[in-house]
Amino acid sequence: MASFDLLKTRLKPGDTVWVTDAKGREIKGRIAAIEPSALALKGGQGGPTIRADDIRAVRQRTRDSLRNGTLIGFGAGLFVGAVASAANAEGGGSNAGWCLMFGGIGAGLGALVDRLIPGEKRDVYRAPAPIPAFRFSLAPVVTPHMKGVRLLLSF
Repeated sequence: MASFDLLKTRLKPGDTVWVTDAKGREIKGRIAAIEPSALALKGGQGGPTIRADDIRAVRQRTRDSLRNGTLIGFGAGLFVGAVASAANAEGGGSNAGWCLMFGGIGAGLGALVDRLIPGEKRDVYRAPAPIPAFRFSLAPVVTPHMKGVRLLLSF
């Protein structure tokens, strides 16, 4: 996202963010307010307001869906239930009952584990890269042993 003005569409007051300033420091805090030319934070290590010109990046932690953890846990539980029912085949118990019971337990554990894993930080805003200054210098070089021109290019 290249425009600081659009930050209001992606964040709201109360969201936790990590702001990287012009000096490269990362400041964690909750958003107090999003102004057209500044971001006001509360709590964390940050000051009350950071000017838009001083912000290089704003990141937010995204949560993973619980669906994949639930499905993986359910599949693992079904497998354990199938093994348990095969081991208890002589008892005349219901194979489907074992599978569903362990599948449900596995789904619950999978969702719990998925919830405990923090999501990754993703960029919500990144300031445009500054345009590098291009310099060109041409100077004569005259010494007793050499005559020439020195060309200096810097980016």
